[in-house]
Amino acid sequence: MAFNFQDFLPQGDGMLPRWILTVAVMAIFNTIQNFATTKLTRRIYNVLPNAVTPLQARTFGVWTLMSAVVRVYAAYNIHDKSIYDMTLLSFLIAFGHFSSEILIFRTATLSAAVVSPVIVSSELLSLSTLSAFHS
Repeated sequence: MAFNFQDFLPQGDGMLPRWILTVAVMAIFNTIQNFATTKLTRRIYNVLPNAVTPLQARTFGVWTLMSAVVRVYAAYNIHDKSIYDMTLLSFLIAFGHFSSEILIFRTATLSAAVVSPVIVSSELLSLSTLSAFHS
């Protein structure tokens, strides 16, 4: 019995389930990073990097892990409307967070470290557009 990586990938229609799984896996690595060091998180909140404490980083890590769990479930259950809607909301919350840190609280600027989370969190546009198809 040979190992086939494809067997572990979501079998849903199109690329959306695989994209959501990719985002979830990246979030798991981000969670680990937040528990290990504040270095990369300080690059996101680059206006006030000293406001990023180990406690805040761990809290951010737990929040990121919870989002990752929801997204893994969505990747493998893309047609379950409840899970799909929760995933859509997780992206909306993340987008709101990063947008407010840039535009309202001004703890971050549009640097290379911030662009990635903003792009990923804007996935909600694709999810909401495809909502009728997947739910």
